[in-house]
Amino acid sequence: MLTTLIAVLGTLAGVAITSGYQARAARMARQETRRTEGIAAVEILAAALADHRLAMWVREDLRLRGEDWSAARTESHTTRSAVTAPLIRVQILLPAAADLARNAAQAAYALRNAADAAALAEARENAIRKADEFVTAAGTALAT
Repeated sequence: MLTTLIAVLGTLAGVAITSGYQARAARMARQETRRTEGIAAVEILAAALADHRLAMWVREDLRLRGEDWSAARTESHTTRSAVTAPLIRVQILLPAAADLARNAAQAAYALRNAADAAALAEARENAIRKADEFVTAAGTALAT
């Protein structure tokens, strides 16, 4: 009888330990998947922000020089639209970096209607700085 009880308790302990290991492995796999998705979201948003900054720079530079900027305007609308989905994805996957992601996007949008070339250059530098701050914060959030 005692041998049977010990065998049953041993089996139950083995099941409990195995279940614990499986739950931990599943939790770690979910965390790694979330981290991988977060990295991808940051990469896509950073690229979209860079594309939009460039499009806005070209657009506003043409406008300030008095040249035809209608094609550049269309391009800037396309690149701005390309920021939306990755921005939302980052806000969902990395709430710790969400505010900085929004700030980076707003800084890129702020190149619009620059008063002169100096203001355009300053807005561009600010947009680059804000994007760098976002990427740094996202990296910190993903490292934890």
